[in-house]
Parts: sequence; C-alpha cells; structure tokens
Amino acid sequence: MKKFLLLFLASSVVAAQAQRRQPRGPAIDKSALQAKTIPYTEVEKRIMKVLDDLDANHRRGNMNVPVEDGRLLRLLAESMNARHIVEIGTSNGYSGLWFLMALQKTGGHLTTYEIDRARADLAIANFKRAGVEKDVTLVFGDAHANVLKLSDQPIDVLFLDADKEGYIDYLDKLMPKIRPGGLIIAHNMNTRQAHPPFVEAIAKNPKLETLFLHMDNVGVAVTMKKR
Repeated sequence: MKKFLLLFLASSVVAAQAQRRQPRGPAIDKSALQAKTIPYTEVEKRIMKVLDDLDANHRRGNMNVPVEDGRLLRLLAESMNARHIVEIGTSNGYSGLWFLMALQKTGGHLTTYEIDRARADLAIANFKRAGVEKDVTLVFGDAHANVLKLSDQPIDVLFLDADKEGYIDYLDKLMPKIRPGGLIIAHNMNTRQAHPPFVEAIAKNPKLETLFLHMDNVGVAVTMKKR
C-alpha cells in the first residue's frame, strides 16, 4: 500500500510538471473580449444607435444598467424565444431597448412600469426614436398596484430594476404568472444593495434555481422557475 502511494504521488508530480511544460497558444486579443454588439439587421442598427447615444450622453441620473448587463438581457431573452417580458423600472428605456432588440426576433411584447413621469416620457421618446414603440406598453404609476392589473398571459422574463425592498413584493405577486422555465432577472444584487429577504426567497426556494453574476460590479441574479 505504501509503495502504491509513493508511485501515485510520483506520477502526479510528473503529470503536473508535464502540464506546466505544455506550450501555450497565441495570446488572446483582449480587444475582442471587449467588442461591442455588431448590428446584424437594420432594426438592430436603429436600436443600437439610440443605445449608444444613451450610453454616451444620458446615463447620469437615469441609473441605467451597464452595457454588459444590457447585452446579457438581450441574449437571455432571445435565446429562450421570450414572447412576454415584464420590466419593473423603465427609467429612460435603456434596458427595455436591449429587450426590444430580442423581441424583434421573437415577435414578443414588453410591458414596462415606471413611477417617475419625466423618466417615463424619456423612455417613450427613446422607444419612438428606435422605431419599436409598437412592441412596448409603458405603464405609468406605482408598479406594486399596477402589476395586479396585468393580463394572464404567461411571463417569460421578469426583470426587476426598481426599489430593492419591493423586489419581494413583485416576486410574490407575479410568480404565479411566470411560466415554468421562465426567468426572473434582478439587478443591483451585490452585497451592498441586495435586499436580504429577496435573496433568501430566490436562493432557498426548491422551486427556483438561482445564479448570481457580475458580483464584482452591480450584481445580477438570474433565477429560473423550475419546470
């Protein structure tokens, strides 16, 4: 047995040394890892033009998601062929435009809620600039009350980016309408901003599967309602 252990340890050392001696491939061009979205269609070009303008000139005071988070929203929504997306916290329409880029491919609709009139007006103007206003319904007012009037159409994606203490209430009210396999995406989920009761609700519910991303930045929680 002792001899076997010695042979095993020796072979492990040799294997580790051999692995370290493996030639490395060419260095990755880091600019490729930071490449922007490349528009594929005329609709994408139109939406990206508005997004680029908002990102460059109108982020301050509007609490927009970072660009990488916006791209994540689009990827998730389009890859799951989302038809009905509900967003709590429209702001100036920045994150909504990322969703709407996906919805141009899936033929779906965005329902978004905003409590601030000035931001709601900005969002409407930005949706019109991008030519996607027909694919979005903006509901002005307190979302805690207004979501109760939402139709019974199943929700594919619920995006929360509003009052953090209210996330748990939105979850409780809208969970029955989220389809099995649907997603709940919550923004501002880093340890400084996340509301503990909501974290508990999505992380310890056996009917949900949650992954926390970008925690070194603002933080995003992606939760799937199990089938």
